Amino acid sequence: MLYGNMRDGVTEPPVDLHVHSTASDGTYTPSELVEYAIKKGLAAMALTDHDTVDGLKEIRDYAGTRENSPEIINGIELSTDLNGKDIHIVGLFIDETEPAFLHQLEDFRNSREVRNEKMCAGLRDGLHMDISFSQLKETFPNAVITRAHYAKYMVQKGYIKSTQEAFDRWIGDGCPYFVPREKVTPMDGIHLIQKAHGIPVLAHPLLYGLSHARLDSLIEDLKAEGLVAMETIYTTFSQGETNEMKEMAEAHGLLQSGGSDFHGTNKVNTDLGTGRGNLFIPLSFLEKLRDYHKKYC
Repeated sequence: MLYGNMRDGVTEPPVDLHVHSTASDGTYTPSELVEYAIKKGLAAMALTDHDTVDGLKEIRDYAGTRENSPEIINGIELSTDLNGKDIHIVGLFIDETEPAFLHQLEDFRNSREVRNEKMCAGLRDGLHMDISFSQLKETFPNAVITRAHYAKYMVQKGYIKSTQEAFDRWIGDGCPYFVPREKVTPMDGIHLIQKAHGIPVLAHPLLYGLSHARLDSLIEDLKAEGLVAMETIYTTFSQGETNEMKEMAEAHGLLQSGGSDFHGTNKVNTDLGTGRGNLFIPLSFLEKLRDYHKKYC
């Protein structure tokens, strides 16, 4: 059981606003995530699978059967591209039944499939791997195929020794067989989340390798398009980095969010709610995000 920080003499329970399931590239089903969140003592959890909302109904339905279930927040994580760099936009409190949202989300998926076909062709031609998009879908049914699936497939087939090797040598950003997605920008992602009446959040801003000045400029541009919040607390952030992100959020008038980015066994040393052991996302983050959503979305 997790124990939260003290706020006004009351123990504040933890939340996790960035979590993945088997609907994308996690290894826990949505129902299993609910059970694990109960075990971890989470007050709330956002399911934010990559470019899909397929797990949301299951996680809500199952949570409704469990007395001690955390509050479930409808979410998504959109993988976008800006000048050849992956930028991720999380959407919280989305309405996944909104027709305009669902139509454009299908376009997002199509751009991912084009990219996957190109990456498979590159690995076949360049490294003579027996890999195709259809084989990946057969190996990982009902999942949105991401580079984590490529890495796992390559290990299973004996082409590499570890999933990290795949990213370090072959399919990580800037590697020989990395293919950026068709131009779906972070601005497009923000607009899509707005169509679903959700809150757009810049995910793990320090993972993009941008200088402070470039990140500051990116956030300014994204806020002009409707960005509402940014993740200031994240599994890999040091305390100093967290403080830096909090200052940046305050400077731009953004709300704060945070999460473990839990993927189960697909992301080692990252646990639900606690990240690498000392992660804590306060309930107050969620309360402010919810208040904003009720007022403006």
